[in-house]
Amino acid sequence: MSLTYGAYTACLQDRTLEEALDVLAGVGLTGAEVNTGGFIPSPHAPVDLLLTSDRARRDYLRIFADRGMELTGLTASGNPLSPLPTEGLGHAESLRRTIELAGLLGVREVVAMSGTPGSDPGARYPSWVVNPWNGIDLEVLAYQWSVAVPFWKEIDALARARDVQVCLEMHPRNLVFSPLTFERFLAEVEPTHIGVNLDPSHLFWQQMDPIACIERLGGHIRHVHAKDTAVLPGAAVRGVLDTAFGPVPEDPAARVPTGIGHFCASWPADPSWRFVALGEGHDVDYWARFLAALAAVDSDLHVNIEHEDAAFGRIEGIERGARTLLAAAAAAGV
Repeated sequence: MSLTYGAYTACLQDRTLEEALDVLAGVGLTGAEVNTGGFIPSPHAPVDLLLTSDRARRDYLRIFADRGMELTGLTASGNPLSPLPTEGLGHAESLRRTIELAGLLGVREVVAMSGTPGSDPGARYPSWVVNPWNGIDLEVLAYQWSVAVPFWKEIDALARARDVQVCLEMHPRNLVFSPLTFERFLAEVEPTHIGVNLDPSHLFWQQMDPIACIERLGGHIRHVHAKDTAVLPGAAVRGVLDTAFGPVPEDPAARVPTGIGHFCASWPADPSWRFVALGEGHDVDYWARFLAALAAVDSDLHVNIEHEDAAFGRIEGIERGARTLLAAAAAAGV
């Protein structure tokens, strides 16, 4: 077997599924990952119909097959542990439905996030503990894990019953955001069908070494997002945990959504980091070493470009990413 190279279609939400797949095939990719719930809508997957109709599922998979593409993952990234009424319960249900759908479609990988509860039973908002040097924060974490563990045991059982792997993205503002926090997850949840979606962009952001993380996580890596980050000169005085962001723009046209009904704050003029198109933060040689490290762990992984660089258009960003990724794959022989 060999690594499969594709893209996450969320950035092409203004196009039909057929048009999005044609874009990916046109740049030499053979895999596609589609969104099915969580923070963002599911423009490329009619979830309700697919859950109820065997014919609809056959027709849906034929759209991929007719273009020489493989459906390599479903994504329901959200905060299923959030106390917010617009997040927690809905995102948890989206995840359950996505696991059900993955099982019906024969898709083995579901991308998700571990989530973040509030600080205590009466909290109104999620609370991410960054560095619990203060003993109070350890009390918060103890409460949050007491919420997370039974939820994820339930999800693991559902994934096991449907023969699906849930792949947690180690994303800041989640309980699981690093190899060490994932190891705590392993120890407390004891999952059989939950692993890691290895997204190097969030590791670069935190000043981690993604290749070292690959070597530490090993066979727990079940899915991969190919996404880059540039750490910028502003990091010298801001650090990578900078809080100097502005309010959400008043003009709706200037807003960047982070979820349904939620928007990104205004970015600093001199930021410490930003997501960039694959190859804009690290060169082909780096990505060749990254892919070789993945292949040494598991030669049958799905690697999907996730384009979130506002400096490039949707198709241009995927084109740049595909050129970098495929050149790195050729250089690495994987």
